[in-house]
Amino acid sequence: MTMKLSSKTTALLVLTLVVVALPFLFPSSYYFRVGSLIFVNGLAVTGLVILTGYAGQISLGHAGFVGIGGYSCALAPLHIGLHPALAVILGAVLSALVAWLVGRPILRLKGYYLAVASLGLGALVAMVLANEAGLTGGPDGIAVADLGLRPLLKSLGLDMSNPVFWYAFTGLIMLIGAWLALNLFHSPTGRALRALHGSEVAARTVGVDVAKYKLRAFVISAVYASVAGSLLALQNKFITPDVAGYMHSIELVTMAVLGGAGSVVGAILGAAILTTLPQVLTVFQEYEQLVLGLIMMLVMIFMRDGLLPSLARLIRGRGE
Repeated sequence: MTMKLSSKTTALLVLTLVVVALPFLFPSSYYFRVGSLIFVNGLAVTGLVILTGYAGQISLGHAGFVGIGGYSCALAPLHIGLHPALAVILGAVLSALVAWLVGRPILRLKGYYLAVASLGLGALVAMVLANEAGLTGGPDGIAVADLGLRPLLKSLGLDMSNPVFWYAFTGLIMLIGAWLALNLFHSPTGRALRALHGSEVAARTVGVDVAKYKLRAFVISAVYASVAGSLLALQNKFITPDVAGYMHSIELVTMAVLGGAGSVVGAILGAAILTTLPQVLTVFQEYEQLVLGLIMMLVMIFMRDGLLPSLARLIRGRGE
């Protein structure tokens, strides 16, 4: 008797195999750096899958939460002596609180009010980070304390170079985030989110508290973005207000939509493509942005559900 794997297990196995197998193909340590950036972006867009793919809500200022998480790791150790690992938790709590305060009044309304409100929130966070130079370092940015995990691992007999460590660490965190998101999809909360995505009126009719579940999705996605920002800051050991900027928010949304906002694996694929594509397109020099935009337009025109769902549907169609 053959055992059929669930879609959740299959997705996790695929992601795990990719994370484990890729280092064997890397010709230099530079690729470990690119891989860790993919995992950081993949974690952030996984949160957008919960918000957009599950709940059907759009956020255009999600980089604001990335900035909150990143600057928490810079400012908390510097000003209050908090360990960087605890600063990650602090940033996640602050992001959740801000998302709750912003989303509570907005998400009771219909339409794209969240998109507009989140856009303003992201702009406000970026503005504060850039203008409060005495606290945040201003546009020039600020140094971030070392996480201190590598020396601990070395004392335990596991000596890893900096690029390899961050590849493994961010890959592990992304896999945990993907596992949580996939479990949420099949949970009662996930079913409620998908119900209101389909029709808020129908969801309300069957007893779903629409405002509560939309707010829950927004808070969860903000925590994902905050942790991603913390990982980015700790890895770079430096952070600037650009991480909270409008263009970064658009990049995150584009990653999710490109790969497939309704699919965790698809969104991570989108993050991988848009993280690596600029490296490939450097041969085009000043035409890089033009070629990147053209590729995205073609995907959006011919694969409206995103790359992975469209390819999966095409493969199933050929198999029938």
